[in-house]
Amino acid sequence: MDLNLVVLAGTLAAAPDLREFDSGARLLRMLVTVRSDEPRRRVDVIPVTLWDPPTVLTQETLERGRRVVVCGAAQRRFWEAKEGRRNRVEIVAENVTVRPEAEAEDDDG
Repeated sequence: MDLNLVVLAGTLAAAPDLREFDSGARLLRMLVTVRSDEPRRRVDVIPVTLWDPPTVLTQETLERGRRVVVCGAAQRRFWEAKEGRRNRVEIVAENVTVRPEAEAEDDDG
C-alpha cells in the first residue's frame, strides 16, 4: 500500500498569496519554514498550496512568523519556462490550521 501524507508544523516565511480565478476557484499559496536539529541543524522553506481555502482562513491576518500546521500530500509539478522544463515539489494541503498567537509565543520561550 502506498501512502502520501505530510504533516508540517512551522512558521510562515511571508504573508500568503490568495489568487482568485475566473472559474471562481481560489488558491492560497504559502511558504512554510520548518526548522530541525536532527540529524543536523537545518532550515527548510516548503511551498504549500491550498485550493478553495475556508473563508475564516483568508479573513485572518496571516503574516510572516505566524505558526501554522499543514496536513496534505507531496506533489511534483512540471511546467515550461523560458529556461526550459521546470519542476518543483510542493505540499498540496487538505487542511491548514493557524495556531493562536499566545500558543505560538509559549512555544518559543
